[in-house]
Amino acid sequence: MGVLKHEELTRAIIGAAIEVHKILGPGLMESAYQECLCRELSLRGIAFRREVSLPVTYKGVKLDCGYRMDLVVEETVLLELKAVEQVLPVHEAQLITYLKLGGLKVGLLINFHVPVLKDGIIRRAN
Repeated sequence: MGVLKHEELTRAIIGAAIEVHKILGPGLMESAYQECLCRELSLRGIAFRREVSLPVTYKGVKLDCGYRMDLVVEETVLLELKAVEQVLPVHEAQLITYLKLGGLKVGLLINFHVPVLKDGIIRRAN
């Protein structure tokens, strides 16, 4: 597929996530949605990396604090996946902080625990 513009890429990612949600529905664990979304992205020829290590740089030193980004798509878009009753401000703060620490420009927080997936998607730009 090559590297798409952010808008096209986020549209493609959301389409893949909607397909997963349409087939599975709400109520499963986050790990199941991640596995299926990875499969769907692969089927669509969209490159991604899973559980990407996110070191914290503190006073010029990179420290491995155990943080992992769920998915980085086409090396440009961060995906944080949830399967929770309600997205909390801390989840959005996590997305914004991960964007900053990871040097990425666009992030999607996708909560699969909703009746209609478009209501569970938050897009943030750094």
